[in-house]
Amino acid sequence: MKRLIFMGFLLLGSACSAGVPEDEPAPGAPDGGSEPAAGMLVADGDTPGTYALIRRSGYNYETPDISNAHAREPFQHIRQSYDEELGAYVFDFYIHIDIDDDRGLPNITDRQRNEIKTDAKSPASMVGQQGDEMIFRWKFRLPEEMKTTEKFCHLHQIKGIDNAEGTADVGNPLITFTARTLSNGKQQFQVIFVGPSSASTGNVYLARADLAEFLGRWVEVEERVVCGMQGSYRVSVKRLDDGRELVSVSETGLAMWREGAAGIRPKWGIYRSFGAGGSLKARLRDEVLRFADFSVEKVSK
Repeated sequence: MKRLIFMGFLLLGSACSAGVPEDEPAPGAPDGGSEPAAGMLVADGDTPGTYALIRRSGYNYETPDISNAHAREPFQHIRQSYDEELGAYVFDFYIHIDIDDDRGLPNITDRQRNEIKTDAKSPASMVGQQGDEMIFRWKFRLPEEMKTTEKFCHLHQIKGIDNAEGTADVGNPLITFTARTLSNGKQQFQVIFVGPSSASTGNVYLARADLAEFLGRWVEVEERVVCGMQGSYRVSVKRLDDGRELVSVSETGLAMWREGAAGIRPKWGIYRSFGAGGSLKARLRDEVLRFADFSVEKVSK
C-alpha cells in the first residue's frame, strides 16, 4: 500500500444566517420543480420541499424527525437557509442532544444520526460497482466551537450496500471522516479506512489534523474511489476562503470493495455517540452543520 498524506485543516460551520440580503434569490417553487442534473443535489431555498428534493435527486435520508419529544411536535432536521459567504442556499443539518436518536430504533440508545445517502434505490449511475471509479464532491462547514468526545462523531462515510440475502460484508464502513476529542483534550479530524472483515485491519488512519483549524469556515471536498479489492482512494479538501489544501490522501492497492456487496455508496451528515445511557450528553450540545452542492459521478470503466 502506497500512502501520500498531507494534512492541514478542514471544515467549519455555523447556524442559520441572521439577516436576509437584498440580493438573496427567491426560493425554488414547492411544486416538484425541474429535474436535477444527474447525481447533483443542490439547495433551492424551499425548506418544506427539502426531502422531496433529496429523493428526486437520487438520494435518501435518515432523520430523527419524530424521535422522543419530536413525536408530539415533529421537527424537520434537514432545512435550507441562505449562506451569505457562498451567496447561495445551503442545507442545514440539525441535531439535538437531549431529543434525537438513531432512526427511532428502541434497541439503540447510545447514539443519534441525521444523514443523507445514496442507496440501492438510487440510479445505477450513483452506485459504485467493481471496476468503477466514483467521484464524490461536496462542501461543508462545521459550527464554531463544535463539541466532540472521545467517541465517534462521523461526518461522512463510504459503505457497502447489502445484498438481497443480507449476507454481504457491509457492517463496517470503508472510509470515514470523523471528529474526535483525544486523551490530551485536543480535537482532531480523522480520515479512517477499515478493511474487509477477513483482514481484521481495525482502524487505519489515513489522515489526521487539528479540528480547531476547521471550525467555522467552508471547505470543499473531492473524493475519488476506484471500486475493487485492489482499488484506490484519493481525497482533497480545500478551504474556500484562501484556497489552501487542508487534506490530501492518495492510496493505491486498497480494498475498496466488500464481499457480496450490491454496490458502494456514500453518506453525509452527523452520526455521533453520546455514550451508554447518555453518559456523554453533558459534554455535547445541539449543533447545526451546513452542507452544499453534493455531486455523485460514475466514471466509465
